[in-house]
Amino acid sequence: MEIRTLRYFLAVAREENMTRAAEILHVTQPTLSKQLKSLEDELGKKLFTRHSFSIKLTDEGMLLRNRAEDLVAMADKIEKEFVSLDDITGGELYLGLAESHQIRYLAEVIRDFKKKYPNLHYHITSGDTEQIADKLDKGLLDFLVLAEDPDSKKYEYIEFPEADVWGLVIPENDPLASKKAIRASDLKGLPLFCSGQGWDGAIKAWAGNDYSDLRLEGSFRLAYNGSIFTREGLGYLLTFDKLVNTSKGSGLVFRPLSPRLETRIYLAWNRYQTFTPIAERFLEQARSSFEPSHKGQPLRLLRSETETVNPG
Repeated sequence: MEIRTLRYFLAVAREENMTRAAEILHVTQPTLSKQLKSLEDELGKKLFTRHSFSIKLTDEGMLLRNRAEDLVAMADKIEKEFVSLDDITGGELYLGLAESHQIRYLAEVIRDFKKKYPNLHYHITSGDTEQIADKLDKGLLDFLVLAEDPDSKKYEYIEFPEADVWGLVIPENDPLASKKAIRASDLKGLPLFCSGQGWDGAIKAWAGNDYSDLRLEGSFRLAYNGSIFTREGLGYLLTFDKLVNTSKGSGLVFRPLSPRLETRIYLAWNRYQTFTPIAERFLEQARSSFEPSHKGQPLRLLRSETETVNPG
């Protein structure tokens, strides 16, 4: 199975039309059809269902698409890495990012780093921990930003300078908006939005015995999307502070949780990863910039302004 053939397959899967895919690939339609038929023969499975004016993937075709995307991405990454090995002014950097206002610290590091290495090209993938960690484990990323405690058996990491504060995003005319802080008892029976990762982790630890009385109306990977549903009165969003606009006139307000709930953010990489020269230099830059003051501390529940309780 050749990478070129997988590129052909992905083009057809994306366009759902043999003629358009052939034009994009700059090959003839008979050549493309022959390559795809050979791929089906090699795998012993039918990958497409052909209709009059379109092509649809079979279940086996969808499985191959998922695998082929990773394989082609890895081939591209390897090629770019080797091309850039002798480039002392830049290279390719691949990062996966969780949502956090602290991403600004990473942006500052990249900004300063690019001044030293003007030919740096960086590629950003955003998502929850499950999504981006899977890409890191497959070697598709160099670093990821985690909004949970890293598995020290798999990853090495450095900590971002601050912690992210959890709270509730509320329509400004809602009675809950009059509260200075939100307790778990305030949320019983209400439709709540949250990321799946946060709901099963941080919120479960924070709510304690009240967790079973909380109702997850819907889960969102992106806080902004959750805020739209909140603004329309469909529920209340549990998320980090500063991820959505809650300024005057936005129609929304943010109220911190009580007891106060914080999550530490980490820049992590595979423990046994072999870095390209540019990735190694980037890590040195990040280490010198972050200066973490709470290294190794887990997600925290603050029972008061001075007392910290570990939920785990």
